[in-house]
Amino acid sequence: MEYIYGALALHASGKEISEENVKKMLQAVGVEIDDAKVKSLVASLQKVDIEEVLKGAAAMPAMPTAAPQAEGKKEEKKEEKKEEKKEEASEEDIASGLGALFG
Repeated sequence: MEYIYGALALHASGKEISEENVKKMLQAVGVEIDDAKVKSLVASLQKVDIEEVLKGAAAMPAMPTAAPQAEGKKEEKKEEKKEEKKEEASEEDIASGLGALFG
């Protein structure tokens, strides 16, 4: 992540995202540099419009963390209702069967 943050910092300051600049940025904050990672990052970002990517990321809605829990509760309630209906149906079936015996 430090490599990406370094590239974003360079972009924000209007500097060119080059291997040399990324290395300088990482050295300034005390990160041990892996030349292969730097080279890969710079090559990956050559054809990327960072401003456009940042705009797209800012436009994405944030997913609330509580939503999956709420869905789980709804599913549990549905399952409980289904089980109750099954129990009720089976009781009704039993009652109608008994009525046929005495009818």
